[in-house]
Amino acid sequence: MNEHGTNEHGVDERDDLTAVRVDEFLPHPPAKVWRALTEPELLAQWLMPGDFRLEVGHRYTLRAVAIPATGFSGTIAAEVLAFEDGKMLRIGWRDADPENGADVDWTITWTLEPEGRGTRLFLDHEGFDPDNPLQQKARAIMSGGWRSHVMRSLLTCLDGMEDA
Repeated sequence: MNEHGTNEHGVDERDDLTAVRVDEFLPHPPAKVWRALTEPELLAQWLMPGDFRLEVGHRYTLRAVAIPATGFSGTIAAEVLAFEDGKMLRIGWRDADPENGADVDWTITWTLEPEGRGTRLFLDHEGFDPDNPLQQKARAIMSGGWRSHVMRSLLTCLDGMEDA
């Protein structure tokens, strides 16, 4: 964050220490973006491998790189909390090893809106404890990761997909 309170992407994140919010335009139709968010083989290409199934209540595991500086074990216990077909997907994320990792209870919500010939994709990653220094460090790291690495990976995946 610079002296103006914005990060390197010009986003002011001082107001809500409990969340990361991303607003990204993707030059692909919503149906294609939805497939990338909900088909396990596509999710594995740009996010993390896991046994995802588009079914409320479905629980699955995601594996990532552990981040000891934030207490993250590298294993996420995820659950599909809600979805509106083609428009919204809400996932619960917890550290699968809270005794040796971070005791977190996060909600990831993806919302898609048609925009021109593409899609406006909103990501809300909520549930960070503003009074927990490790969670605030995780929030700072994940904020940059969502905006740069993850969105770039999603775009690469979308670019390589056949249109439906």
